[in-house]
Amino acid sequence: MTVNSSSTAAALALIADDMNAVDAVIARRLSSEVPLVSQVSQYIVAAGGKRLRPALLLLMCGALEYRREQRFNLAAVVEFIHTATLLHDDVVDESTLRRGRATANANFGNPASVLVGDFLYSRAFQMMVDAGDMRIMQTLAEATNVIAEGEVLQLMNMHDANLSEDGYLRVIRSKTAKLFEASARLAALLAKAPPEVELACAAYGQALGTAFQVIDDVLDYDGDAMEMGKNLGDDLREGKATLPLIIAMQRGSAAEKDIIRQAIETGGTEQLGRIVEIVRETGALQATRDAAAAEGQRAVQALAVLGRNSYSGALLQLATQLLQRRS
Repeated sequence: MTVNSSSTAAALALIADDMNAVDAVIARRLSSEVPLVSQVSQYIVAAGGKRLRPALLLLMCGALEYRREQRFNLAAVVEFIHTATLLHDDVVDESTLRRGRATANANFGNPASVLVGDFLYSRAFQMMVDAGDMRIMQTLAEATNVIAEGEVLQLMNMHDANLSEDGYLRVIRSKTAKLFEASARLAALLAKAPPEVELACAAYGQALGTAFQVIDDVLDYDGDAMEMGKNLGDDLREGKATLPLIIAMQRGSAAEKDIIRQAIETGGTEQLGRIVEIVRETGALQATRDAAAAEGQRAVQALAVLGRNSYSGALLQLATQLLQRRS
C-alpha cells in the first residue's frame, strides 16, 4: 500500500533524517547467524512502501517535542511487527504479488515465510525491552495480540457474504488500525504526555489506520493494478467481503446481490467486471469513501489537543491527503 501526493511526500520529508536512522536500526537488528533468516527479512523490508507506521510514531514524537533516540528503536519495532504480519498474511492469503513484486512466500516458500515472521516478532519483543518501560511493553504486547485476533477473525469471515459493516470494521480496527493506534500512543508514552494527550494520540492513530484500510479496499475496485502493485480483485478472489461489496449488496437488486454473494462464497472472479460495475452503479464506492472521510475527520479532531508545529501540521496533512489515494 502506498500513498501518492505531494502534500504527503512533504509530510514524510520532514522526518527523512529520522527515517534514515530507523533504517540503520532495522539493518543492524535484522542480522542473524542463520542466512535464510537475514535473506528473507531483508527481502521483504527492502520491498519499500512509505512505512507509515514508523513515520506516524516519528511525526507524533515531533509534535510532542520528544527527540531522544529511543524513538528510532521503537519505530523499528513497529516496522518489524508490521513486516511479520505481511509475511504471515501472504501465506494465509496465498498471495503472489505485493508492491509490484513477488511475495516472500512465492520466492522462498511458505515455511520460510512463516518462520521468519516468527523471528521478526521475537526480535521486536527483544527490542521493546530496551525501552525499559512497562507501559510501552504493554502497549506493544496488546497490539500484537489484537492484530493476531484480527487475522483469525478475517480468516473466519472468509467467504461469508453475510458479514455486516460492524463485523468488517471490527476486523480492520484489529488487523490494521491497531498498529497505527499503538504507534501514535507510543510517542505519547515516550514523551510522558498526560493521559488526555495519550488518548488523543491513540484515537488519531486508530482513525488514520481505519481510513487507510477502507480506502485500500476501495482501490481493489477503483484502482490500477500496475500502480497499486497488486492484482485487482484480489480481495474477492480471497473471499473477503469488504465494505464496497457489503454496501453494494445492501443497495443492489436481488439479482445483483446474488452475483456478489456467489462470488464471495466461491472466490470466483469470472464476473469481476460486472461486480465492479455493480459496485460503481450502486454508489458503493462513494459511500465507502465517505466512511473513510468520516474516519479522517475523526483523526483531525483528535489533533486539536496537540500544540501547533510543523510535525502536527504534517499529521494533519496525512489525515486529509490519505483520502485522495489512487494507488
